[in-house]
Amino acid sequence: MRDDRNKEQQYRINEQIRVPEVRLIGDNITTGIYLTSKALQMAEDMGFDLVEISPNAKPPVCKIIDYQKFLYQQKKRLKEQKAKAVKVVVKEIRFGPQTDDHDYNFKLRHAKEFLGEGAKVKAYVFFKGRSILFKEQGEVLLLRFANDLEEYGRVEQMPVLEGKRMIIMLSPTTKKGAVQPKPSQIENINN
Repeated sequence: MRDDRNKEQQYRINEQIRVPEVRLIGDNITTGIYLTSKALQMAEDMGFDLVEISPNAKPPVCKIIDYQKFLYQQKKRLKEQKAKAVKVVVKEIRFGPQTDDHDYNFKLRHAKEFLGEGAKVKAYVFFKGRSILFKEQGEVLLLRFANDLEEYGRVEQMPVLEGKRMIIMLSPTTKKGAVQPKPSQIENINN
C-alpha cells in the first residue's frame, strides 16, 4: 500500500500540474507545446488523465494516458527488472592456519562444487588467539587453495588480512548453467 502512495506522489496528474505550459506526447495527439489548461481539456475530452512524466524538462513533459494502467505498467516493468537481475551467491569456506591435508582436500572438493554451480567462493583463514603469528602460513594456504582451483575459478581478490581473518575471493570461470564437455567428448573432437 505504501508503494502505491509513493508512486502517486512521484507523478503529478491533472490539476496537480501547476506550470503554464507543457510538452505533450502520446499516441493519439500531435506532439508539441500546449497551455496546461488546453492539455487538461484534451485529456478530459478523451476520458484519460494528464500525467507529468518528466517534471525537470523545460517545459515539463506530459502524456495523456489512463493513470491506473500507467501505474500497473510501471509496477510490471519493475518486477521484470528484478526477475532479470543476477543474484550472486557467495559461499564461505573456513580454514585454520594449520589445516590438515584431509580437511583441505575436503574443503577443496566443496569449493569445486560451489564454483561449478556458479557461486562465488570466499575462503578465509581464521586466526584464533596467538595463532595470528602464523599469518604467512595462512597466506600460503590460501594461495595454494587458489592455485588448486585455477581451472574452476579465478582469483577476484588476493589474500587480505582483515582483523583476525585472511580472506581470498574466487569467482567461477564459466557462466552458470554452462555445460562443460566431458573428457570422452574432448577425445572425440581431437580424433
